[in-house]
Amino acid sequence: MMRYALALLIGTLCGYQTYAQTGNVEDVVHRVADNIIANTSYQFIDTKTKNVAGSVGELPAGDDIKAQSRYNKWEYANGVMMIGMLKAAAAFDKKEYADYVYKNFDFVFKNAAYFKERFAKDPHVEWAPFFRMGALDDCGAMAAALADVVSGGAGDRRYREYLDKVADYILHKQSRLDDGTLCRTFPRKMTIWADDLYMSVPFLARMGKMTGDNNYFDDAIRQVLNFNKHLYDPATGLYFHCWFSDVAENGVAHWLRCNGWVAMAQVELLNNLPVSHPRRNELIRLLTRQLVGMARYQDQGGLWHQVMDRPDSYLETSGTAMFVYAVARAVNEGWIPATYKSIAMEGWKRLAEKVRADGSVEDVCIGTGIADNISFYYNRPKVLNDFHVSGAILLAGTEMLRLK
Repeated sequence: MMRYALALLIGTLCGYQTYAQTGNVEDVVHRVADNIIANTSYQFIDTKTKNVAGSVGELPAGDDIKAQSRYNKWEYANGVMMIGMLKAAAAFDKKEYADYVYKNFDFVFKNAAYFKERFAKDPHVEWAPFFRMGALDDCGAMAAALADVVSGGAGDRRYREYLDKVADYILHKQSRLDDGTLCRTFPRKMTIWADDLYMSVPFLARMGKMTGDNNYFDDAIRQVLNFNKHLYDPATGLYFHCWFSDVAENGVAHWLRCNGWVAMAQVELLNNLPVSHPRRNELIRLLTRQLVGMARYQDQGGLWHQVMDRPDSYLETSGTAMFVYAVARAVNEGWIPATYKSIAMEGWKRLAEKVRADGSVEDVCIGTGIADNISFYYNRPKVLNDFHVSGAILLAGTEMLRLK
């Protein structure tokens, strides 16, 4: 008995105990959200001297100053995280989650001038994507979260000015193929990445709803249709990670998280598109096609594999959370039959087991580029609590609360 108690105590102290026995949605969401809040410092660190301060003015001027917490970085994954925090605030009546998002954006904007001045000399300073705006990763997801803040009545004119700048960039400056499909110029010219559907469409859809300008909806719909044209694989019902325009061929992998980005992007468009829009049913059909296709590859334990059609690749949590959110949301909104809810329920049950007592999440694939060999995707490390999982699991939880 004493041996058992000691083992239990050690497991708890090390943070390895999970809550598989409950799978309680509210409990899981609060642990994840509280972990994020506890690990957000709103501090800066001088990476040379290791001195820490609450504002850049408290540290000697230099190019070695960084945001101390990864959750204070201007990174697309944090955009998804803050959207998830706002949704969780509403779903669970937790004002502190919304306050967290407001404080995080305020922290960036009130200190931005310091880094903007240095960005002209050093393109690698903190928050460089905020100033650079040279790719969809730099702005799309963070701007989508900021749009939710503005729509909720918070923030100031600087926020709306930034949103207008992002809108101009995506509509008029971001690289596109001849058919208008958003693409990347690096590392391979004019390549479509499935990830970019999320880095553009949720923001465009929000701007359409916020401004009433149908040009935003038109472009968002164009991207969904064109990404489906270039990346959807009818042989598997899955999406390839990329499409190379120079050889007119897809890449090698049906990577899990990129399929998750596609699903969440389509959901976000439907979340914001007017109910009376003439193309709404067409978009629902495309989403349904994807959700049915990916359901065929769900592991019997509830998760999905890193390479979706390769069951010898590892089971991964961030992409699974994205699919749980997409399915649960689609069922809750009546876009797909209620019978599909079991897909989300099985996925959530296993996800809950991957959330440790301290709110950190296991088995998350790190940031991933593209490659011409399948082993690249097999061998991407899975780590504890990479921030690609945070927003997706919060969003999944908010919809599972409604579903249950």
